[in-house]
Amino acid sequence: MHQIGVVGLSYRHAGVEEVARFSLPRAEVVSRIIALRSSLGAAEILYLGTCNRVEVVFANEDSTAAGDARLEVFRALAGREPEGAEAARLLRAWTGEAAVEHLFLLACGLDSAQTGEQEIAAQLRGAWDEARSAHTSGPVLDRLMGEALAMARRVQRLSGGVRAPSLGDLAAERVLQHLGARKLPVALIGVSPMTRRCATLLARQELPLLIVNRSPEAAAELARAVAGQALSLEAFRRSPPPVHAVVLAAGGGEPLLDGMALARLKRGGAPLLIDFGVPPNVDPEAARGAGVARIGMSDLIASAQQRRLGELMRLAPVRAAIDERLTHLRTELATRAFGPHLAHLRQAFEQIAADEVTRALAHELRTLDDDERGQLQRLASTVARRLAHLPLAGLRAAALHAEPHALEAFFAAAKGGRARTDTEET
Repeated sequence: MHQIGVVGLSYRHAGVEEVARFSLPRAEVVSRIIALRSSLGAAEILYLGTCNRVEVVFANEDSTAAGDARLEVFRALAGREPEGAEAARLLRAWTGEAAVEHLFLLACGLDSAQTGEQEIAAQLRGAWDEARSAHTSGPVLDRLMGEALAMARRVQRLSGGVRAPSLGDLAAERVLQHLGARKLPVALIGVSPMTRRCATLLARQELPLLIVNRSPEAAAELARAVAGQALSLEAFRRSPPPVHAVVLAAGGGEPLLDGMALARLKRGGAPLLIDFGVPPNVDPEAARGAGVARIGMSDLIASAQQRRLGELMRLAPVRAAIDERLTHLRTELATRAFGPHLAHLRQAFEQIAADEVTRALAHELRTLDDDERGQLQRLASTVARRLAHLPLAGLRAAALHAEPHALEAFFAAAKGGRARTDTEET
């Protein structure tokens, strides 16, 4: 695990506005992360951008431990040099087992604004799919993402069918509060995990839904699933039908609705805007200027934090399951990494014993018959294996806790010492 690193920022320690500054436009993700992989000297890299976090996951070659990459990530995502200690102040970095633990917590929703929500797992899978399509994810990140998503599925089983609320649930609650008992039309802009969740919940209340997206095909697919209507984003901007709430969660980096579109929307009623966009899908100043109520990510996150402690208590078994899986993974990876070295060391013990027996049989024990020679050789092999057991057991335990370079140095020294011994004996 020593070659894995994560750098990112989230609502936990930065405002939504700062997260927006580091979010990459969707069209630039592949080119920017490939350039970042090169500047880091990494073998694999993955970018995750959601409504309240940005994470860069990378993996070096097996023999190279991951380092603090905040400076390089800052340059790649912000597009400029940091001022003073800006990179260290804004970004967080994890390496080795801490990076793996962070990704497990992330996949399981324990680091989410709405604790325990399941949408983050879908977003993580989407980021992994993009990295594989761009050929920036290889065996290390494939294994890591597979483990993280498997952990997320295990959490769902541990939850006993109780689905933790997400920010999408919170947005649906706000829409229903705004509408009261009225069955008025609602528009959802963008086809994302958040809008899908909102659409599902609002459809259960039999509200008329309008699905809006840049791609009409994607809008039509979700509209069929929730018995709604579909419309292209361009058509919605030009002539928005009367709707009383709009939920927005789309990428792109630019506002989806400008002042003119908002004014047209306002003429159809008194709509409530719930904006998941990072950067915002609707500029807050433009919404105020049009007299349209807007709830942004900061407001949603503040509401979610009021429920956080209760959700963490409910999900305590998940934290224990993550610790258990980390221990298993640490053991497995350490055994895989140093298994060949341990096998070589055991063989070296047996070879030394065999060489000594061969030498003795050629000189002071040359009068032994074949049966006695065989017994002696078997005895030497047994003693060698038993003598090797204690140091090998100790090295297996050390492999779980020692730095990889320390064990590599030990094995290199052991190999060098054996070579010198062989030379001296010759």
